[in-house]
Amino acid sequence: MKATKYVAREPDAHGHIHYPDTEHAVWQTLIERQLKLLDGRACQEYLDGIEQLALPHDRIPQLGEVNRVLDATTGWQVARVPALIPFQTFFELLASKRFPVATFIRTPQELDYLQEPDIFHEIFGHCPLLTNPWFAEFTHTYGQLGLKATKEERVYLARLYWMTIEFGLVETSAGRRIYGGGILSSPKETLYSLSDEPEHQTFDVVEAMRTPYRIDILQPVYFVLPELKRLFEVAHEDIMAHVRTAMQLGLHQPKFPPKAA
Repeated sequence: MKATKYVAREPDAHGHIHYPDTEHAVWQTLIERQLKLLDGRACQEYLDGIEQLALPHDRIPQLGEVNRVLDATTGWQVARVPALIPFQTFFELLASKRFPVATFIRTPQELDYLQEPDIFHEIFGHCPLLTNPWFAEFTHTYGQLGLKATKEERVYLARLYWMTIEFGLVETSAGRRIYGGGILSSPKETLYSLSDEPEHQTFDVVEAMRTPYRIDILQPVYFVLPELKRLFEVAHEDIMAHVRTAMQLGLHQPKFPPKAA
């Protein structure tokens, strides 16, 4: 794992995490800016989840507030973690219906982009859709499969996660919409992903697993679900058979330049 300068905040004896006013201000800037952008761009299931979570604007929410809503809707919880966690821990958490949330928030200097997933990315980007049973089922199944997978198989599973949960788009009766948390928490990627600039491919499990990505650039290609329920259907397919097929076929050529050393 790469090192990070961010340190997750610890709760007090009552389970309450204290953040300084400067960090609450960052949360407020991020959430208010992003909510304006997502109208007409985020999928309805995400917007429904935002409404149910009723996230505060003027402060970073406590994990218990989020847990009450997730538990009542799909039986999920969020789990406090350090800034970066091993793959094994990640899969263990998802397999037990707990979504990892690092309890730190980006600095004002990194407002627009952060490689490490912070509390804004996890809570605002992912938790609204964890109120949706289709999305929740897919995420749970993904965690269970990842626990049993080999190191090589996990790399292919990671690409599936990236192309769906992090950077997925979906067709709706109102047009193409966003459901991936990596897009939903990024103002630049929100606008870019729905523009004519990147490539948009119809979602295919094996193709998603064969598509390389970089975490530090705008994505050159996005996979588009026909509907969000497709994730639920994928959860009930033999995903590991898809992994084996993808491994046999091998990776596609990257659609981006190599990262500078």
